[in-house]
Amino acid sequence: MSDSLVSKKTFSKEELRLLNKRYHLLSVEDRVRQLYEDFSADEVMLTSSFAATSALLLSIFAGINPKQKIYFIDTGYHFDETLAYKEELTKLYGLDVVSVSASEEDHRFTSENQTWKSDPELCCSINKVKPLELIKSRFNVWVSGLMWWQSDHRATLDIFEERGGILKFYPLLDVSPEDRDKYIQEHNYPFHPLIAKGYHSIGCRHCTVPGNDRSGRWNNSPKTECGLHL
Repeated sequence: MSDSLVSKKTFSKEELRLLNKRYHLLSVEDRVRQLYEDFSADEVMLTSSFAATSALLLSIFAGINPKQKIYFIDTGYHFDETLAYKEELTKLYGLDVVSVSASEEDHRFTSENQTWKSDPELCCSINKVKPLELIKSRFNVWVSGLMWWQSDHRATLDIFEERGGILKFYPLLDVSPEDRDKYIQEHNYPFHPLIAKGYHSIGCRHCTVPGNDRSGRWNNSPKTECGLHL
């Protein structure tokens, strides 16, 4: 798949309404199949944090379009377990994974200043949001594994949302945690190793503790999102 710049598209409120109406009637697998009917593969950017929902989302894409590139935002602060899980799923599904990260200078700044302690918003902006902004302009559709039950903000989303100049696509939005776990178990796919230790939403090691849903993220802070999906 090419990384060349695609022609940018915009969508009216009515076009979004009709897209959502149509896709709500489809299964997750059929939503992904339909995505490649409605958009060319070159328009689609798929990101994965290789966290709790990744075994489900990535297996579906690998089965439908094995050439789809997976963009992994490497913050430099991931758990060792996450990096091992990334390697495991990459081999299991035969994924084409591309790491995206902050510049060496920017990352060094956050490390030396331990920015995650004083200003977690800035740390996420430097190590997550800014690196992805540099490649977003190449695509029209951004696929992510967000689900309604994960947070109050995510509960307000629809399958398609136009945000920040790109069309966001959440094929797993209405999948329950029970259905996610059932799918992974029935296909004998691995769970993220930290789930067994009580972690249910897994981000960077400095800002993640065990907890249900996203309660373990940015512990003792009102922050619930890194900024990528706001």
